[in-house]
Amino acid sequence: MKYIISALAANKSGVLTRVAALFGRRGYNIESLSACATETAEFSRMTIVLDGDDYVLGQMMKQMDKLIDVKKIRRVDEDAVLRELLLIKVRTNAATRSEVFEISQIFRANVVDASPEATVLELTGKPTKLDGFVNMLLPYGVMELARTGVTAISRGKTRLLDEEDYKEKI
Repeated sequence: MKYIISALAANKSGVLTRVAALFGRRGYNIESLSACATETAEFSRMTIVLDGDDYVLGQMMKQMDKLIDVKKIRRVDEDAVLRELLLIKVRTNAATRSEVFEISQIFRANVVDASPEATVLELTGKPTKLDGFVNMLLPYGVMELARTGVTAISRGKTRLLDEEDYKEKI
């Protein structure tokens, strides 16, 4: 089963490396990892997709919580807002270009580059949407693709750190 973990950590060099190494030392694979600065310069947000069972999830959350630079960690709720970015280069020619454009319109993808031999498309959405898009384009010849990994944020007024946490952790 895939789990999504969101963590706020100190925004300084080496923190991401320590978190990734923690997974590697225990033999767990990170399916995707997205990290960026937050609304507060002192923190970075990491979104980690982990494949495993409840035991693996619990162990990794406990281990991450022990890292000094990790300020808060939480499993992302199933109703959270999830997005991923896909860039995909598809082999096209005069005969197939219109079909590829039609598929991209169905999925609301953007054409970001076109040449006589290939078309580059951009799509954001849930990972399952991106998977479906890729599967539709496979018959045309996928030349390259790049995915950012999942980024997630909870719905509503819930925050990973509330005001008291910010004062306490800084």
